[in-house]
Amino acid sequence: MRLRYLAAGLTVAGGASMAAVGMASFGKEPVPPALAAAAAWQPEMPTLPPPETLAPDLVALPLDSPPGVRPPVVLAAAAAPAPMLEVEPPLPTWSREVAPGETLDAVLAEAGLAAADRAEAALALGAEYDLRRLRPGHGVDVVKAPEGGPRAVTLRVDDGVRIEASFGARPVVRVMAPEPEIVSLAGETRVESSLFAALDAADMPARFAVDLAQMLGGAVDFRRDLGGGETLRVMWREARVGDDLVGQPELAFAALDLGDALFEVAWPEDGTGRATIYLDGEVQRIFAQPVEGARLSSVFGRRVHPVFGNVRMHTGVDFAAAQGTPVRATAPGRVSFVGWRGGYGRVVEIAHDPEIMTRYAHLSAVPGGLSEGQRVAAGDMIGRVGATGTATGPNLHYEVRVDGRPTDPLSDERLAEAAEHDGQADVALERLAEARATLEDALTGASPDDPNERL
Repeated sequence: MRLRYLAAGLTVAGGASMAAVGMASFGKEPVPPALAAAAAWQPEMPTLPPPETLAPDLVALPLDSPPGVRPPVVLAAAAAPAPMLEVEPPLPTWSREVAPGETLDAVLAEAGLAAADRAEAALALGAEYDLRRLRPGHGVDVVKAPEGGPRAVTLRVDDGVRIEASFGARPVVRVMAPEPEIVSLAGETRVESSLFAALDAADMPARFAVDLAQMLGGAVDFRRDLGGGETLRVMWREARVGDDLVGQPELAFAALDLGDALFEVAWPEDGTGRATIYLDGEVQRIFAQPVEGARLSSVFGRRVHPVFGNVRMHTGVDFAAAQGTPVRATAPGRVSFVGWRGGYGRVVEIAHDPEIMTRYAHLSAVPGGLSEGQRVAAGDMIGRVGATGTATGPNLHYEVRVDGRPTDPLSDERLAEAAEHDGQADVALERLAEARATLEDALTGASPDDPNERL
């Protein structure tokens, strides 16, 4: 019974609801026209330019849209293929150093260049560099073109200088010289056996032992006067490009304390090699080395001749050095002879006063303007090391004659007196004071626990 009443109630409620809805719809007023127009308004779609006016790399994609509906036009970038870059394969490079006795032609032949290409390369490089000065340690680089000829040939010579010849329509040659940085270094060591061993143990250039032997050989007996414990202080300059040493280090100042005597040597920065030697703070002599940094290969006195094999008097001293190394006058004077003298080969002789003459022999060349009667100063270049005459290899035979008789160039003081009269002794003491102060400042920064430390 209760279920019948519930169903009947729902039926009555439903009917009442339908009746109410119908009455509401029937009695509604019409919508005003302005309101109807506002409800029907839609924004206009933007007008697109014709397809032919679009950028050439943009394409309008056609879209199917219902009437009256304009969806946004989608543009896409045209996929243009990227151009392929042609990469030239690396050209092969051939390199090696020049061996003793070799010519540029022989080196280029080993690199595989034809005779005509070798001649062209030699002609181009020879315009900037004297190929006769090519020596062991120099380098040759050859870049070969695909057809086998040279694309470039480079000479690596002294002091980091490179001469490069490039071959195209016509050869182009350029000389590339690095700008070195000049670095000053100083060190102190004790001499126990020899100057060479002391410098080497202190990590200082051992070649300075040769320079000091040349400078002090006439005043110091290095076999008798060095008993052990002597102090050697050295200051020098190096030219560097990055971490690479350019050329040879140059001595600026050296002080050898023997206990009862203090020898000091100061070199100028003008490149002449002219040095002032001091004993206990006083000028002893002014001397210019004939060949800077060369090795003393033979001393004055009797010896077994290296060519003839018999015992003969050696009337000078020999300095072994590379072919073409500059030779300088050791004291001021006038050129008394330029020419050839038998076994001496090419010779330059300089008169320093009526009694003293110096001779420079075995020269490979002399300056073009050098002539008899010309005045020269200590340190002036008067030739280049060679092997002319009776010689076993490139060296300078340096000779001092007094009244026509040969004397030991490393011990005779009369030549030093001629140099002192050149008017430069007045600044020598100022140079010594400045060198001492510079050395002291440099050594102050060294560790006091290690007297051999290189700065």
